[in-house]
Amino acid sequence: MDIYSSTSIKTWAEDDKPREKLILKGKAALSDAELLAILLRSGNKEESAVDLSKRILNEYGNKLSNLSKRSLKQLLLFKGIGQAKALSIVAALELGQRRQIEIGQLCPKIESSRMVFDLMQPVIGALNYEEFWILLLNNSNKVIHQQKLSTGGITGTVVDVRILFKIAIEHQAIAMILCHNHPSGHLTPSDTDMRITKKIKQAGLLFDIMVLDHLIVTEKAYYSFADENLL
Repeated sequence: MDIYSSTSIKTWAEDDKPREKLILKGKAALSDAELLAILLRSGNKEESAVDLSKRILNEYGNKLSNLSKRSLKQLLLFKGIGQAKALSIVAALELGQRRQIEIGQLCPKIESSRMVFDLMQPVIGALNYEEFWILLLNNSNKVIHQQKLSTGGITGTVVDVRILFKIAIEHQAIAMILCHNHPSGHLTPSDTDMRITKKIKQAGLLFDIMVLDHLIVTEKAYYSFADENLL
C-alpha cells in the first residue's frame, strides 16, 4: 500500500511525515516530493502535500531543473497552489540556483590533483567507511557541483553509473573528477577501483563528458589516476 495516499499527512506514522522524517533521518533521506511538501505545508481536499508535490513534479518530468523555469503564474494553475505556496517554490528554487552560481564563482579553477585533495580531504579523508563523490566541472574547469553518490562499508561502495551521468547531464557538466576514500589508509587502487574508473570513462565518451581524474583519498595522502597515467 502506498504510504502517500490522499489521507492527511497528520495520520501517517511519524517517520513517514516529511518534517519528522527530516528531523529523524536527515535531509538526504527525503525525496524531492517530500522536500517540496515541506515548503507547501499543506495540500488540498483531495491530496496530501506530498501527493500535490508529486503531481507538480510529474508535470515537469520529475526534474527540479524544469520546475525552476516555471513562472509564478504557471505554478498558480495547479489546484491547491495559492500565491503563498507558489512564492515559496519560486524562492526556494532561486536560492538553489544562486548557490550553484556561488560555488562556481568561489571555487578556483582545478589545476592539479592536489587542489582536488585539498577540497575533498576535509569531507571524506577521516571517515571510517567509504564514500564515492563526483566533482562536476564547467569548460573553465571550475567546480559547478559536487555530490556524494554512494556510501559503503569499510572495504567498498557501489556506484550506479546511470545515476552518475544523469546528475552530470542535469548540471550540464563538461568534465568530472571521481573521488572516494580508503578508510584503511592504503592508497593502492583495487581491481574494483580500476574497473569502475574504466567503465565511467567509457560511458563519458558517449556523452562528451571527460573524466579528468579519479582520486583515492586518505586522511593524509592521496592517489591520482591521472598523475599515474591510468586514465
